Amino acid sequence: MYKGNITEVPLLDLKAQYQTLKKELDEALIKTAESQAFILGKEVETLEKNLAEYLEVKHAIGVSSGTDALLIALMAIDIKPNDRVIMPTYSFFATAGVVARMNAESIFTDVDKSTFNMKVDDLSKHYTDNVKAIVPVHLFGQSVDMDAVMAFAKKHNIVVIEDCAQAIGTRYKNGKRVGTIGHIGCYSFFPSKNLGCFGDAGLVVTNNDDLAEKIKLLRVHGAKQRYYHDIIGGNFRIDAIQAAVLNVKLPHLDAWSKKRVENATLYKKLFVEYGLSKNENIETFDEKNKVLVPKEIYKSSGVSHHHIFNQFIILVQDRDGLEKHLASNKIGCAIYYPVSFHEQTCFKHLGYQKGDFPVAEFCAAHSLALPIYPELTPDMQEYVVSKIAEYYKK
Repeated sequence: MYKGNITEVPLLDLKAQYQTLKKELDEALIKTAESQAFILGKEVETLEKNLAEYLEVKHAIGVSSGTDALLIALMAIDIKPNDRVIMPTYSFFATAGVVARMNAESIFTDVDKSTFNMKVDDLSKHYTDNVKAIVPVHLFGQSVDMDAVMAFAKKHNIVVIEDCAQAIGTRYKNGKRVGTIGHIGCYSFFPSKNLGCFGDAGLVVTNNDDLAEKIKLLRVHGAKQRYYHDIIGGNFRIDAIQAAVLNVKLPHLDAWSKKRVENATLYKKLFVEYGLSKNENIETFDEKNKVLVPKEIYKSSGVSHHHIFNQFIILVQDRDGLEKHLASNKIGCAIYYPVSFHEQTCFKHLGYQKGDFPVAEFCAAHSLALPIYPELTPDMQEYVVSKIAEYYKK
């Protein structure tokens, strides 16, 4: 029985984070305003250097958003109409949307119920000769099985573009930061991310000099010299204001991710204490396991930041009813993601049917994100779990 005084918990509280860094952030914004230098420039160069060091990668290139990071990566590898790109069907829309914008074709795979990540065993099942790239998505902050992905890609001479929008700072079991294992890594700095800016911004990383040079060219309309265009690119530049914000926040990222991991650990403990979950390895519902909690598959590897919990996703029965119950108790929650790609109206022409990817469809029907941000208190977490227990006792 919950005995605290909490009556409201938001899904995310960006104001709480801002207050802890208000002085430094305000100074950085004012400094940028006074410089009147808003496009690329010194702040962006500093950010790119800082992020390259943090991610342990040769080249880090700031761009306008996480979506544009994926788009420019496809442009850099010269994706053509009718080329195919393999990706999981369960992800944020941008992963498939950018492929369609290039007039290429998305090939979907199912996902693993315990991690929500791409089912790598499906790669061979969906491979055809015109597959040019794989986009593994490190969903919710945990790495895909990159050993299997890279082995498959090497065998078939396929480019790997890692979608790390929700996984900046995550380490694979070998210690490498995700995004640096494949040929190109793409990140988002959307405000809700572990490292979020004050608007839209993204990042592309690579260890390949030629790809880096091409990506830098593509983000400025394909021009090395102003008004002289070697190739057709776009306006994919990161703003100096966003770079200034991120330069202030980056030194705190690992500490914030560590707090998210601690919050995830407490959630799992509370779910057991409240009789809602037995452990994180169970994958089916029963009377003593009403909440399926996320599994940390690389926890035993000895690597820190194996999961950074950009979201804390549970699988529950009667998800929609629970969502309404939590909302009525002023608890923020969200559904990630209610419709998988293969069931989206805009991809109907690809010919997929309901039932083609049963695990993804199960996740879409049962997943619910709970508050996990670093400023969350243990009392707030217990209030959340107590209200979930209250719902299932009814």
